[in-house]
Amino acid sequence: MAMAARYERGLFDPEAPAGASPFDHTIWAIVSDGDLEEGISAEASSLAGHQQLGNLVALYDDNHISIEGDTATAFSEDVLKRYEAYGWHVQRVEQSPNGDFDVQALHAALKAAQDETERPSMIAARTIIAWPAPNAQNTEASHGSALGAEEVAATKEVLGFDPERHFQVDDDVFAHAREVVDRGREQRAHWDKRFQEWRDANAGRAADFDRIAAGELPEGWELRLPVFEPGKDVATRKASGEVLKELGSVLPELWGGSADLAGSNNTTIDATSSFLPASNPLPEANPYGRTVHFGIREHAMGSAMNGIALHGNTRIYGGTFLVFSDYMRPAVRLAALMGLPVTYVWTHDSIGLGEDGPTHQPVEHMAALRAIPGLNMVRPADANETAIAWGEIIRRHAAKPAPHGLALTRQNVPTYEANDDAAKGGYVLFEAEGPGGDSAAPQVVLIGTGSEVQLAVEARERLQASGVPTRVVSMPSVEWFEEQEQGYRDSVLPPSVKARVAVEAGIALTWQRYVGEAGRVVSLEHFGASADYKVLYREFGLTTDAVEAAARESLEAAGR
Repeated sequence: MAMAARYERGLFDPEAPAGASPFDHTIWAIVSDGDLEEGISAEASSLAGHQQLGNLVALYDDNHISIEGDTATAFSEDVLKRYEAYGWHVQRVEQSPNGDFDVQALHAALKAAQDETERPSMIAARTIIAWPAPNAQNTEASHGSALGAEEVAATKEVLGFDPERHFQVDDDVFAHAREVVDRGREQRAHWDKRFQEWRDANAGRAADFDRIAAGELPEGWELRLPVFEPGKDVATRKASGEVLKELGSVLPELWGGSADLAGSNNTTIDATSSFLPASNPLPEANPYGRTVHFGIREHAMGSAMNGIALHGNTRIYGGTFLVFSDYMRPAVRLAALMGLPVTYVWTHDSIGLGEDGPTHQPVEHMAALRAIPGLNMVRPADANETAIAWGEIIRRHAAKPAPHGLALTRQNVPTYEANDDAAKGGYVLFEAEGPGGDSAAPQVVLIGTGSEVQLAVEARERLQASGVPTRVVSMPSVEWFEEQEQGYRDSVLPPSVKARVAVEAGIALTWQRYVGEAGRVVSLEHFGASADYKVLYREFGLTTDAVEAAARESLEAAGR
């Protein structure tokens, strides 16, 4: 969120120094021992320090207790030295031996952290869990269990309260607490005044802000979506990069980058504007730049994207290889759970990446990601489907907010005529034809996705030549397809046509429901290998021959 706040300030007021813009604010976080033990804390904290996110303040509840007991069981590093090494501003607030906490010292530390604008801040506050409960304090039992009636009564006695009274709040406490309402009104009035002054001085940017805050798109933005020439082979990752550059010119709120794979992911929206602090030695460094260098930190990238989406007012994307979505999965799952409009640009989507071998070749990943409720996976067949998919994702940002994953090819694939029905998730790419070339009822339907659509197209040509009317359905997104009305889905996959084949360079799990009992799936049920992608497709049976043979088997099983 701190990254989003800085970018937002630059988006709407790039000349305003920190502290002068109404979009400036501090992001506060409370972290625990467990948070700091998780690997993502290293990724995210390293990135925050590198980015000099001075509006980020973390308060570390250093109570030395985890579920299994004293943290000495598993945690012994000097946290503040670690964070100092990350480039953070660090402070410690101690607790006295009798358990009293120095609230004034904490307030001073928080104020010092807020005043530090060049570095994120970490405040370690030594606390005692469940203090001052006489029997539960400083125990693992209090970590996840209620104190219970007896311990609550004993704690009230320690604090000088009547143990027989429940929810006791004295009038002077009520009065003091309610002062926050007046303070809030004053601060809101101050912010509104600053905001109006900014609006008066920046009419054009204020109009942009209003449009973006409303989730609207500029007039004619879709005209910038490129249309690619049919017949020309283009990798969908390359097509995606061209789409991003075009969209970037009309959507200032669009920004993002890659986990150190920008050249492979084609995610550089502006090579002259890197999101980096002004002190960074690189010439393209810009505190409000549009290209984010997440570094080799996939999990932190996914989590940062979630924070940026929750902050609002921008459209964020991030890229890496599809196989590395494994590192991102907790963040991806949370994005789906919260319905966040983030976009993952996952390239090198199959064994088609070739010589990097099975460690880098996703086989089970598409099925595993499709299994996450609320995540829309899109695997375009060609460059035109890629452009249409990007357009649909941009449209859905406000209307149907959800995370989207684009699975894109490393290798070149054929380009077909653009068809806007690709935005429906599945559509008829090539219709079945009779002997005279006229449209005919299909005897078999071939369903392809991504780079394997070309295999279905080639198999159709053979089947048609032998007198079998064959329809090819491209299905870039099963999630989008399932959103469509039943009538449309039946028009694409007629229930009367039982002979069906689905083909994808991954496990078959997704496709059984679409092909039925008589259908067949041409898939990959094992890990890949290191070789040229054409060799791999041939050796693993992902070929036109295999699709044609599967179609004939399905026709026989369907009684045709």
